[in-house]
Amino acid sequence: MAQECTHLDQIRITDTDKHVCEDCVKTGSGWVHLRLCLSCGHVGCCDSSPNKHASKHFMTSGHPLVRSIEAGETWVWCYADQVVAGELEK
Repeated sequence: MAQECTHLDQIRITDTDKHVCEDCVKTGSGWVHLRLCLSCGHVGCCDSSPNKHASKHFMTSGHPLVRSIEAGETWVWCYADQVVAGELEK
């Protein structure tokens, strides 16, 4: 496991107007918290949600960085390095 994120240069998108898990909406499922892919802007549900769509997006796309889009949260997670990569203000 890396001590720090080695993917911060891959950030392309930092904000979204979406407030739903796109995949859960398609399947009629619910979610707990939302994560924004910083590579392509996909919004998926967190690993506490039944379908874990943000993690599944990483597994299929290889896009390593997500940020929480929950109110008051600014942290960034790197799936590839398995670390909190920092914080991004809106």
